Amino acid sequence: MLLSYLRTFSSISHKKIKEADSIILFGSIADSLAIILGSFAGIILRNINEQTKDTVTKGIGLGIIILAVQMGIQATSFILIIISICLGGLIGEWLKIEDSMARFGMFLENRFARGNTNFSEGFVTATLIFVIGSMGIIGAIESGVSGNHQTLLTKAVMDGFMASMLTASLGVGVLFSAVPVLIYQGAITLFARFIIQYVPEDLLAIIMSQISVIGGLMILGIGLNILNLTKIRISNFLPGILVLITLLTIQYYYF
Repeated sequence: MLLSYLRTFSSISHKKIKEADSIILFGSIADSLAIILGSFAGIILRNINEQTKDTVTKGIGLGIIILAVQMGIQATSFILIIISICLGGLIGEWLKIEDSMARFGMFLENRFARGNTNFSEGFVTATLIFVIGSMGIIGAIESGVSGNHQTLLTKAVMDGFMASMLTASLGVGVLFSAVPVLIYQGAITLFARFIIQYVPEDLLAIIMSQISVIGGLMILGIGLNILNLTKIRISNFLPGILVLITLLTIQYYYF
């Protein structure tokens, strides 16, 4: 039944897709709403015992690791990936991205969930899971370039389910991750609408495949953190995506 629902949801009729084209951010909005609805479902599931929550959380961690491996095997140049993630880490530490996200999460915790010690962790973890990865980037670009929202609509189904599980384990902070997801994917969509027409198609294909690889490495770190095996400051690696795009562009035109 679930498989049938996923197929129906991701195979929206051409007529409806054309109607949605009038709203350029339709896909991003749908994804954010799915996270919110999933989070509310997760709040109901929070009544389950701690042992069950721990099992669910570990299951999410294992699933994330498998996803990361699938994304990582597409690498064509590990040297560029390593350089990008290391330089990105240096930039991220200098900008203190992880600390800034944690402070923002603490602000939301103090404002909306006093006494909930998992709020900040839930917000940061969920934001990273929903933001990092090629599916959101490619889907946002498709929305901006062709008005095709199917990739983001499929991602919305996945994110909604993930949000319910994360909320049950980490708390209501997951719900607020819908805001940065909307801003992030919406910004990419708007940027793509005006800029992507100037990028050669073969360069775009290379960039998308390698973004998936570096995103896979970051998602692997998230999975290990969820399993409590590491405490990697994943947020500080985010600039590595921009570093990788820059290096791939230089390589394309000059080498």
